[in-house]
Amino acid sequence: MGIEWSSTVAAPLDDVFGWFGRPGAFTRLTPPWSPVRLLSEARSLADGRAVLGLPGGLRWIAQHDPQEFEAPRRFVDEAVGDGPATVPSRLLPWRHVHEFEAITPERTRVVDRVLTPVPSAALRTMFAYRSRQLAGDLAAHRRAAGHGPWTIAVTGASGLVGSELSAFLSTGGHTVIRLVRRAPGPGERQWNPMAPAPDLLAGVDAVVHLAGATIAGRFTAGHKRAIADSRITPTRLLAERAAEAGVGVFVSASAIGYYGADRGDETLTENSTRGTGFLADVVARWEEGALTVADRLRVVTVRTGIVQSPRGGTLRLLRPLFAAGLGGRIGDGRQWLPWIGIDDLIDVYHRALWDEALSGPVNAVAPNPVRNSEYTAVLARVLRRPAIVPVPRLGPELILGAEGVRELAAASQRVTPERLVASDHQFRTPALEFALRHVLGRTVDRDLPGYA
Repeated sequence: MGIEWSSTVAAPLDDVFGWFGRPGAFTRLTPPWSPVRLLSEARSLADGRAVLGLPGGLRWIAQHDPQEFEAPRRFVDEAVGDGPATVPSRLLPWRHVHEFEAITPERTRVVDRVLTPVPSAALRTMFAYRSRQLAGDLAAHRRAAGHGPWTIAVTGASGLVGSELSAFLSTGGHTVIRLVRRAPGPGERQWNPMAPAPDLLAGVDAVVHLAGATIAGRFTAGHKRAIADSRITPTRLLAERAAEAGVGVFVSASAIGYYGADRGDETLTENSTRGTGFLADVVARWEEGALTVADRLRVVTVRTGIVQSPRGGTLRLLRPLFAAGLGGRIGDGRQWLPWIGIDDLIDVYHRALWDEALSGPVNAVAPNPVRNSEYTAVLARVLRRPAIVPVPRLGPELILGAEGVRELAAASQRVTPERLVASDHQFRTPALEFALRHVLGRTVDRDLPGYA
């Protein structure tokens, strides 16, 4: 049993093969709906070994076969079973042949042949996702041709955005240094947010600052203090270190909370005024911390919308509810929801690194904001479940509190990516249904708006 899958990407053969051989490739190709997690990546396509984590604490090991390796045309990995808690290869056999063929100097055919008892339908969904990811990542890297390779320090590298961004940057040939608060391992440096070491950013070309306490949660005094304290002062101190170290660009996370909880139907661009409320105050001070060094280096603050990925954020919470048929719009559903696909957000951070014309605030949202009622209807359709009964404010209020509901669950912000659109930025998933189908492993119709 098994399948053969073929796709074509607009990149030279050597570039495609090289992408597969760099750290981060497996992470970028693993579907976000998959229960598989990478524990250790193969160091070589010729003879390396990847260890994957499965539900229940089990491990699955893929060994690359040196006898089958032929750069830049072929590599093979097979399941092996050895060690405690490892799935024996006889129970889940797997042989994956990866082949690459130059169609033209600028186009490459990628062929995957897999022998395994895993159902072919699941494999086809996975390889369709992998094909879109590969094409999208290679296109993004080609748009940045001539910039780098760089050494990039990243805070929050283990989070939803940080893990994908770090993998993406590594596959592009950049060196990623993860700034961590615990004892550092390979490729890491220890970072004290309240007292960053003078040499923390030695040899670093760029900084991406993503760290901060989660905003989700009941808006108690303690939670609000943690949100503010983890962002405002640490951002200012890290930006100061970046300026002192001669870093070229400092890219800091920010949020659409800057615009306030409810601006009605007003279209909000980077030039719109600041809103009111707790999050608007925090975001403004957060950005001010980064911009204190704007006279010494380029600073970009990425005002992020509602990120779409089943691995985290709102969609991670909503998916099981909608799958059980318990989802629905909040209140009358007229609230504007400025969303963005996880890979489009990665591309925005990437562009902030290489596009020297970008500085200051950038709205990281899809070009097509939707109302809560439309988002609910599309998610229900993608998951093939009903979403008829509205969710009263009381439900979210029990979890978030009245202020949390106002600032998060019931917020209405019609935010548009004016600066990205003016820069002719190319979105991978500009339409909501295509974006949700892509990250949830549902059939993607080529006639869907946004298909590329």
